[in-house]
Amino acid sequence: MIKNIWPLLSILFFLACTNESEKTVIPKEETNIDYAIDNHSYSNINEINTTHLHLDIKVNFDKKEIIGVARHTMNNKGTKKAIFDIKSMIIDKITLGTEGNEVETTYTIGKSDSIVGKALVVDISENDQYINIYYRTLPEAEAIGWMEPHLTEDGLYPFLYTQGEAILTRTWIPIQDVPSNRITYSADVEVPVELLALMSAENPTEKNDTGKYSFKMEQAIPSYLISLAVGELEFIALDDICGVYAEPGLIEKAAKELSSIPQMVKAAENLYGEYLWGRYDVLFLPYSFPFGGMENPRLTFATPTIIAGDGSLVTLIAHELAHSWSGNLVTMANWDDFWLNEGFTVYFENRIMEETEGKEVADLLMLINYQELKWTVERMYEAGIEEETKLKIDLTGKDPDEGMSDIAYIKGAFFLMALENEVGRERWDEFLKTYFKEHAFQSITTEDFVAYLNKNLLEKVNSDFNINEWIYEAGLPETLLEIDSKRFKAAEKLAHDFKEGNQLPKELKRSDKVTYEWIAFIRAFEGKLDIEKMKTIDKQLNFSKSGNSEIMAEWFVLGIKNDYEEVRPDIEAFLSIVGRRKFLEPIYEALRDYSPESKKWGLEVYEKVRNNYHPISYNTIDYMLY
Repeated sequence: MIKNIWPLLSILFFLACTNESEKTVIPKEETNIDYAIDNHSYSNINEINTTHLHLDIKVNFDKKEIIGVARHTMNNKGTKKAIFDIKSMIIDKITLGTEGNEVETTYTIGKSDSIVGKALVVDISENDQYINIYYRTLPEAEAIGWMEPHLTEDGLYPFLYTQGEAILTRTWIPIQDVPSNRITYSADVEVPVELLALMSAENPTEKNDTGKYSFKMEQAIPSYLISLAVGELEFIALDDICGVYAEPGLIEKAAKELSSIPQMVKAAENLYGEYLWGRYDVLFLPYSFPFGGMENPRLTFATPTIIAGDGSLVTLIAHELAHSWSGNLVTMANWDDFWLNEGFTVYFENRIMEETEGKEVADLLMLINYQELKWTVERMYEAGIEEETKLKIDLTGKDPDEGMSDIAYIKGAFFLMALENEVGRERWDEFLKTYFKEHAFQSITTEDFVAYLNKNLLEKVNSDFNINEWIYEAGLPETLLEIDSKRFKAAEKLAHDFKEGNQLPKELKRSDKVTYEWIAFIRAFEGKLDIEKMKTIDKQLNFSKSGNSEIMAEWFVLGIKNDYEEVRPDIEAFLSIVGRRKFLEPIYEALRDYSPESKKWGLEVYEKVRNNYHPISYNTIDYMLY
């Protein structure tokens, strides 16, 4: 980076020196100093921490650049250094003071780390509270997805979205990028006039003729939840507090698919208390989005892969909505405590599904989750990384993305289910409602939660429930709750009978079973099924072109493992559009492992479509295939 920056800085310095009335402060050259890293951040929040951030930025699609200033209002406890996290950006200058009364200061950029980036160390006085960082992002900034028009639904305009979790906000904002420090923020954002800008904040519902938009988020949030999206977007309200944003060609289908959101919000509030974020809207991003959804407060980001036409995949929205309590309202303070966000959320998601879809469907979902958890644990033991099957893990020196496994999500949820089973649902629900209320807008550690759990629940009922084996020990505890489902077993029996030679019932249609039953059906073949039988299933149930991404991904993996080459055009079409890492990993893994020929074909497809994916996805697939 320095080799590219310094010639430009030298020119600017020369020009500035030609005018003696102006003073330009040149930053110290990037040093080889290793600044302390704590919780995947260089920031010295114990000495000085941001309380409010104001962004004044412009989005330039031609240069793939966000340029502007990040104005930090800070709580300075008497230090003369303020340390921020940066990665993949250029710092133009840094000033101290309020807007209009700024004085330029010096700063140092520390040694680069491939995971956490660099420390930006700003020289201040012990009384300084206002730090303004003028910067521009680089095209390779990992948080920013720059989508060319042909990758959007309507193909007319480019699209931008950011993905800050886990530690990528520092690639588009110079910030103290650590979840234990919660901040409020506001922003003035300029974009091309044809496009609408949205943030995880109070949002407009339609474009204006200036391309300038202002935002504010008055509740304190961790930095990874600051988000931005820019595109040709329209809005449809679902009720007074819920609505959907999407591209014009998708908006009607999107709103129809998510018509149950208001019902979900009511169910969630009935369980664990008032929704405290004002609005709950959903924005559908282009297909390259690497996750199913992202729980940005007030504006969930969602993948269009959940638009199946029949509302069958809205479980994902239940999950992101649940984050409005677990993760956003009460946040893990450390990435080692990631299960506090996701384990709670999977549990809460399942309770919302039980309220809205019924217990049978909720149980089906948890059985599918249990299968995936069991496979994850087995693979981790085989790889010799059983330490990572603990809920509380040590991510020191690792990318926190490595902690985003089924352990945090599903083992965490089964832990809470075991606690519910121990004390009874009524008492457990009352405990959780109080927990969310008393910790609202706070970040806590695993140890904080354990202390609260013991004092406010387990000790009161004289329970000797073994918390340690769930949180601090590897594997799956004996107290893991067993779930029984007649519908799940029936789906597996249908598969076994068909594999043994029985015909599928002639009247059987894909709409006769919910998504999780069909997943159980496909998985029951255990990776082995005659090609002619696969053709029979496709002819009757049309899994390959179902439009249900969950079913299609499972079916494609089974097809790859059984050399069902007729499905390859459908696989390639799927991989060309969908960038969701959950689906890409198992498909590319199956292509890699089945045969040298399938790996060769998979690489050929990947090299054609790689640029359609977000860095979070293609970094994973690069590592897998190369």
